[in-house]
Amino acid sequence: MAYTLVSFHAHPDDEALLTGGTLARLAAEGHRVVLAVATDGEAGSAAAAYRTAGMLAAYRRDELDRSAAALGCARVVRFGFLDSGSTRRPREGTFSRMAVEDAAAPLIALLREERADALTIYDPAGGYGHPDHRQVHAVGAYAGQRAGTPLVLEATIDRALIQRLIRLVGAIPGVLPEVRVADYDGAYSPAPAITHQVDVRAYARQKRAAFRAHASQASSDHGQRTLGLLLKLPLWMFRLVLGREWYVEHGRLPGKPLDDLFASLRTVR
Repeated sequence: MAYTLVSFHAHPDDEALLTGGTLARLAAEGHRVVLAVATDGEAGSAAAAYRTAGMLAAYRRDELDRSAAALGCARVVRFGFLDSGSTRRPREGTFSRMAVEDAAAPLIALLREERADALTIYDPAGGYGHPDHRQVHAVGAYAGQRAGTPLVLEATIDRALIQRLIRLVGAIPGVLPEVRVADYDGAYSPAPAITHQVDVRAYARQKRAAFRAHASQASSDHGQRTLGLLLKLPLWMFRLVLGREWYVEHGRLPGKPLDDLFASLRTVR
């Protein structure tokens, strides 16, 4: 049976990083994948060439369309809220400062319009703590409940794997000079909480194509950025490092992580 999934994200490129393989896999399996993005990412980082005359938002809107096409998404919806940026005190009127009820209104309408079977959001920490990512969790959880969406899943990463990678790479002088393992003690999700580990190795090419679509987010006038570094990996290593994606399903007791994102829906029906 085919299902409809709405995948809700904070900025263009978040969909590729956290859920790209899953979206490509579900689309290839015949499900309807709808991508919803809260902001245009106009406060994000990028090389100066992308920021000329305030054009970053336009670049990122175009990049989002190309990423969605690479992943096989059936529809892209932009809510147009203001990007909060990475500051600890976002300005008034930005997405993270909005009342949850107001920010959730267009997502509720979309879930009802699409008759969505499932919704992906982020974990309560917003992954690494970006204010817009934390707001995606709050807004998405509220919207899913109000719309009566049967299945809500938090896109996340196994925290232990990130910390293990930091220890490994941190042993190489100068690569991660400002990153500490302890910085991730409260980030993403602990392994025992994860309910789904989705194998997306067969969709590494689509995921990498989505990464490439977000050229502005791989750019920098000073040093390397995560997206740019990941794109330098050969395909076999990209598949190895980024070949799994993790979720926490609301209402499901943790156990052996499932590979089928829609397992609960299949059980009910």
